Amino acid sequence: MHYTVNNLSEMKIKILLIIAILSVSVSFSQKKWTLKECVNHALENNISVKQNILILELAELNVKNAKGNFLPNLNGSASQGFNFGSFLGIDGSRISRDSRRNSLSANSSTTLFNGFRNLNTYKQAQLGVERSKLTLEKIQNDISLFVVNGYLNVLFAKENLDVARIQAEISKKQVQAAKQRYEAGITAKGDLLNTQSTAANDQQNIVTQENILTLALLNLSQLLQIPSDGFDIFKIDIDSPSATLTYNNSEIVYQKALRSQPQIKNAELGIQDADFNIEIAESFLRPTLNFSFGANTSYQHLQGKKDEITIFDPITMEQEVISNGFFKQFSDNLGYNFSFNLSIPIFNRTQSKTNIDRQYINKEISQVNLTNEKLQLQQTIEQAFVDSKAAAKAYEASKISLDAQKEAFKNAQESYNLGASTLFDFDLVRTRLVRAASALIRAKYDYVFKTKVLQFYYGEFNLD
Repeated sequence: MHYTVNNLSEMKIKILLIIAILSVSVSFSQKKWTLKECVNHALENNISVKQNILILELAELNVKNAKGNFLPNLNGSASQGFNFGSFLGIDGSRISRDSRRNSLSANSSTTLFNGFRNLNTYKQAQLGVERSKLTLEKIQNDISLFVVNGYLNVLFAKENLDVARIQAEISKKQVQAAKQRYEAGITAKGDLLNTQSTAANDQQNIVTQENILTLALLNLSQLLQIPSDGFDIFKIDIDSPSATLTYNNSEIVYQKALRSQPQIKNAELGIQDADFNIEIAESFLRPTLNFSFGANTSYQHLQGKKDEITIFDPITMEQEVISNGFFKQFSDNLGYNFSFNLSIPIFNRTQSKTNIDRQYINKEISQVNLTNEKLQLQQTIEQAFVDSKAAAKAYEASKISLDAQKEAFKNAQESYNLGASTLFDFDLVRTRLVRAASALIRAKYDYVFKTKVLQFYYGEFNLD
């Protein structure tokens, strides 16, 4: 088989491309994401965030559109027409004449006063931009909390997997010890089989914990909208949290959240938006004054004849033929017009009044919505505070329980090695130790997340 130089070059390029792609894939799969990277990636790529960024851009265009209402418009038109046939002259004779006519016009109009409708529309559009920003901020806050929770779930699964592996290693050593005692004739074969069964269960628990970790990584990767294959996070050590709560009561957090949370600010701006709607609706009951200006000119040409006219000079009593061309006619026929138009609403079948009443009701709805947002925020913070207190107590109780189970396990292990207790008794103690270790891990991460929630509402949320 023979290859030409071109074929070899093409093969080298393909091989290099494959190597490059594989290198990128390997480096991506080996990358471990930090919490800050996860949050930033989610905020940059989340579909809801992108949608609300576009909505914000639309709100900014509404401001430009509202600003344009203050400017006059300008329209121009041009036409060209042809006339063919005959018509009756002054003396009753029929005259056959073909002609061509051109005309140009320009018109402009502006609103001088319409009950401040344009001004309030412009202010309302500016308010719409602020509300869109607050809506975007609320979505970004929610996504940040979701990512933090998902990240902590992965760390929680990793620690549980470490505990499962440690227990499996202990079981492996117990099997070796049980086998030696059985071969020495110290214990029955049943004890060896029970030890091997326990070791097999611990190995199965490793598989279970690995599956839980895989599912936690999958959930986090889907939240980040990246492939789950090879995805992993940077394992950070979560320090043992303090049993003392950061805040004395939920009211402190709530009062701080009222001044910082975007959903509260957005609801407050909703009332201002309703006020603008009322002003706009009432403007239809006020007079409207418009100003318009226009200019037009024309040119007419008789087919088959020169653009000339005959004028009579009363002084010399002579007739003179002068040119009456395109530009002269446009200059001579140029005319201007302007007008003021005042419109006073008298009766429009109660539609304006009904619309005003509707906007007042909408304002009351906005006020109720603000009250509801404050109530929901207060309830959320109170629940988070209670959950944080409960999690702190559970964490402290889990530490005490784990310390006790460690001592019990140490005594049980010594007793079992000396033959003073049965394998069944030893397994009971070891099982309680495993459960206590898992409970402590669960309580720790639950307490950490609940504390993060309170920090978030207080404005001290930190991803580092």
